[in-house]
Amino acid sequence: MSECACRASAAAKSWCKLSPWVAVGSRRAYAIPSGGAPRFQVFNRRTKWLHKERAASKPQEGRQADYMKDEVAVRLSERLLDINRHFSRVLDLGANSCNIARALVRDNPDPDPSKPQSPPLSSRISELVAADSSESLLFRDADHDFNKKLCITRQVLQDEETIPYEAESFDMVMSSLSMHWINDLPGILSQINNVLKPDCPFIGAMLGGDTLFELRTSLQLAEQERRGGISPHVSPLADVRDVGGLLQKARFKMLTVDVEDIIVDYPDTFALMQDLQAMGENNAALGRELGPIGRDVLLASDAIYRELHGNPDGSIPATFRIIYMIGWREGANQPTPLPRGSGKMDLKDILEKR
Repeated sequence: MSECACRASAAAKSWCKLSPWVAVGSRRAYAIPSGGAPRFQVFNRRTKWLHKERAASKPQEGRQADYMKDEVAVRLSERLLDINRHFSRVLDLGANSCNIARALVRDNPDPDPSKPQSPPLSSRISELVAADSSESLLFRDADHDFNKKLCITRQVLQDEETIPYEAESFDMVMSSLSMHWINDLPGILSQINNVLKPDCPFIGAMLGGDTLFELRTSLQLAEQERRGGISPHVSPLADVRDVGGLLQKARFKMLTVDVEDIIVDYPDTFALMQDLQAMGENNAALGRELGPIGRDVLLASDAIYRELHGNPDGSIPATFRIIYMIGWREGANQPTPLPRGSGKMDLKDILEKR
């Protein structure tokens, strides 16, 4: 497994590493309103807003804990290298602290050292509209140098679940590590499709179903042992098999969905939870109001975590499963599949020749 450096909090700094491996995920007026209220309310959106505001109130800790969001934003932005066009107006939905903007202005963004040096991806974008519900987090780094390297406009949203822009007003929509807190995923994807111009892409990344499975199982076992029952301490997440279907339902074409695991090592579960809080990624699921985790449960969870998942050097791994998705709004000149039944060769004959 390859390793790349990351910025970690002071508690986890000496242990943190990113060890990626990739597996293909084969399945798993104004903007158009969603098709009604979401069937299930999973997350407390006000709680998530408070998490972001609290994370922004400690900017130094937040910047040190941004290693995951910065890394995913870089990997998401690299997908633009395969799209040879200029984008006049781009929406960064759920921009957090403008991690995508920082990724776009990097020198030589192409990770392949054998290829010629590429100009910053920001050179392909005339205007980036960074939108988020947390004003404090959105403007946290507004005075940093990366703001001078591209035309960026920050806009505070009432909530990321409602996109307040006119139809066909963007040449591309991007979203990095925000959509896993959306209650109505089908609705938000339909709204994204509506604000895109024809034959323009949506490129997004969100945390997937097996994220932090080590922490989830350790907390459940510890609470079952100490309390005789379990409470929802880790938020539920969408599965990669469902994402393609949601994109199709939202009328996106030419879909690409893949999944990647990023493993970060921490000295203990307390450092992991501290970083999650500094990221603004602590649990916001409805039902979490049942009460905080007791110290005895935390200590038991740390011991179970080490026993079941611990590394030989004494650290503990935390798996972040990232689902990347690309979908295009339908356009007149867009490539389309041939009609069903128009093929002239039997697939059985092809397979028998191999």
